[in-house]
Amino acid sequence: MDKNFQGQESAQVVKFTPPLYKQRYQFVKDLVEKYKPEKVADLGCADCRLLWMLKFCSCIEVLAGLDISASVMKEKMHTLSPLPVDYLWPSERSLTITLYHGSVAHKDPCMLGFDLVTCMELIEHLEESELKKFPEVVFGFMAPSIVVISTPNSEFNPLLPGVKLHRHPDHKFEWSQAEFQSWALEAARCYDYSVEFTGVGHPPTGMENVGFCTQIGVFIRKYPQTGESVQSVKPTEAVYKTVFKAVYPSLKDEKYLQNAVVSEVIFTAQIIRNLLMSQHEEEEEEEDPEGKCKFQASVDFFSDHLGKVVVDKSMEPFVNGNEVYIPLETIFSFPKVNRLCGNFEKLCKLIAGKVTLSSDGSAVMLSTEHE
Repeated sequence: MDKNFQGQESAQVVKFTPPLYKQRYQFVKDLVEKYKPEKVADLGCADCRLLWMLKFCSCIEVLAGLDISASVMKEKMHTLSPLPVDYLWPSERSLTITLYHGSVAHKDPCMLGFDLVTCMELIEHLEESELKKFPEVVFGFMAPSIVVISTPNSEFNPLLPGVKLHRHPDHKFEWSQAEFQSWALEAARCYDYSVEFTGVGHPPTGMENVGFCTQIGVFIRKYPQTGESVQSVKPTEAVYKTVFKAVYPSLKDEKYLQNAVVSEVIFTAQIIRNLLMSQHEEEEEEEDPEGKCKFQASVDFFSDHLGKVVVDKSMEPFVNGNEVYIPLETIFSFPKVNRLCGNFEKLCKLIAGKVTLSSDGSAVMLSTEHE
């Protein structure tokens, strides 16, 4: 060890802000934002905190977690379940999250087809026999486009208070920078990946040679894997046990899309009805000032848009007795309704039997009374 390093050991105890684990998770999140993977697997997911962060990334449609300890996953897996708000306002993307109980030393077909695989602070927990199988399972069998592996940098340990041999009692080893890079380069060479080295947790000024507290290797597959090569190594039986699965509500599901369209059509029709009735009333009733202020922006938008789209009589809302008729074509012209449906025929199909229409089905019917 460097003499200067030893001399400054007691004086420069390092503390990380934000905490080191959050820096690791942010590193993965930044990578996701850069490469936009649709399917991501976290090996050694433990308490699911990284998966929880990644579920908010709009590009991801499939998330999977794997850990050797089912009890650790079960403690926090409820955080991955959809919330009531997810059902009230379903996302336009689909999202499925699954947790598996198993070892990274075993192959299972459920782990095929992922774009990004993360192994954060995992390999140092593996027995020697498991570590030998790890490259073949991850790089050879799973063969994702990107693999991220982080592991402690043993050269940083003297700066961490209380660390004597390893940072955690379950660690089987902790590598120096040279050891990690040698292992990573050999794995990359064997399975046609390139690898770049970086990390999180900067050393103190003047000790840059110590390297990052957490060293990270980012592996990028050089050549796309063919369907035939995947099939040739696919095992015949599943070995992982599913311990959790959540399917989030999505507008790609016809049921949730219909609910969203019906709600938006009724909302739009009610606003138009209120605007129309206001124009017909000679004397407006006193309104709650706070309520008026709350909806004024929406009212202004609808009024302005309505004036632009009603260019002929067929799109003009009208009153007949105690009923207000708002043409479907007018409602379809509003951006959100248009975006949800895509075409006018789909709008008609989705609201059929859910919204009160005129006898010829061309307009939404509402009572003249304000709601």
